[in-house]
Amino acid sequence: MKRFIWIACAIFCLYSTASAQKATIDKVVAVIGGNPILLSDLNQQYTLFLNQGNPPNPTIKCYILQQMLAQKLLKQQAEIDSVMVEEPEVDDELDRRMRAQVQRAGGQENLERFLGRSILQYKDELRPDIKEQLISNKMQNKITANISVTPLEVKKYYESYSKDSLPDIGAEVEVGEIVFYPSLTKEEKQKYFDKIEALRVRVKNGEDFGFLARTYSEDTGSAGEGGDLGFFDRGQMVKEFTATAFKLKAGEVSSVFESEHGYHFLQVIERRGEQVHARHILIRPQTPEQSLQRVKLRADSVYRNIQDKKLTFTTAASVHSDNKETKFNGGMILYADNVTQRTTYTPVEKLDPAVFVVIDTMKTGAVSTPVKFTGADGRQGYKLLYLKSKVPPHKANLDQ
Repeated sequence: MKRFIWIACAIFCLYSTASAQKATIDKVVAVIGGNPILLSDLNQQYTLFLNQGNPPNPTIKCYILQQMLAQKLLKQQAEIDSVMVEEPEVDDELDRRMRAQVQRAGGQENLERFLGRSILQYKDELRPDIKEQLISNKMQNKITANISVTPLEVKKYYESYSKDSLPDIGAEVEVGEIVFYPSLTKEEKQKYFDKIEALRVRVKNGEDFGFLARTYSEDTGSAGEGGDLGFFDRGQMVKEFTATAFKLKAGEVSSVFESEHGYHFLQVIERRGEQVHARHILIRPQTPEQSLQRVKLRADSVYRNIQDKKLTFTTAASVHSDNKETKFNGGMILYADNVTQRTTYTPVEKLDPAVFVVIDTMKTGAVSTPVKFTGADGRQGYKLLYLKSKVPPHKANLDQ
């Protein structure tokens, strides 16, 4: 079967190279197990490849097609073996990918402008492909679960390759972070609560929800749609949003509630089984300068404790970091090179440019002084960066 996939890909590569200059309508480029792969499907995956920050490379389509063929085979076997994934697993993977793309784009608004549609619409488009990928990966893990390869076998396989044929690996770094977000005082919080509560009262008094959302909501992904979020299920939104939405009946308007994004209130439009169709208005608190000054003092204190050997970076991250994704991983930033594999080694070209500027001149093992930053969601704060290791460009080797 591997031989068949390789031949199919080789034929496609030759054909696509020869006809690269010709405009074509959509067509079938491969069929496997009765499942066709359309040229538009292949082009969509190539677009995703570019959206991940990779440089244009038309020849990569051959590799993408090979992956798509293998994925279809695994999905077919998964159907036979009744291998499935739950919707929350799909939601988690979609959320992870969106966070990465938002970060690369420099914010949600920039990404939506680039895509020409809202994050919600984009996630809906990606959902079938992501679900298929997760099913295929689960099937692959099932197939390989009982396969054991000894270190000697790995070494023999490695030594069978010509050194010139081994892939080149670009420069990589291991970077940790401790993130500090400012907290608002009670008086500052009350100001934003009063602002959104006034909008909620206007809705309750009969003003048009959609008009108020388009005019005042600070959720760039839904404001243009009158606050409409479409249908979503449990686990797709932040927990505060889910808890509020799923206890309301159709037509009901919630009280104001707070999440990591700011202050909201929502209205349920329709309920359909375990899904809710809702719209909301969001007000994002702005960070006053005095709050930033307070959090800067906090970051300075942690930095001094690390420098004075009172705290290790790992301990400081687990105790003090406000980044839930990295604090329990010793503060280390994880890079995902595919759906299943996550590593602490990040290709330099994939780093947030603001992070690269800081660590580029640091020595291995060093921790930076507090650096001011603005997150993908617009929140400002400070972070300490830790350069654990640097790996220069090299050929693939057994140590990795």
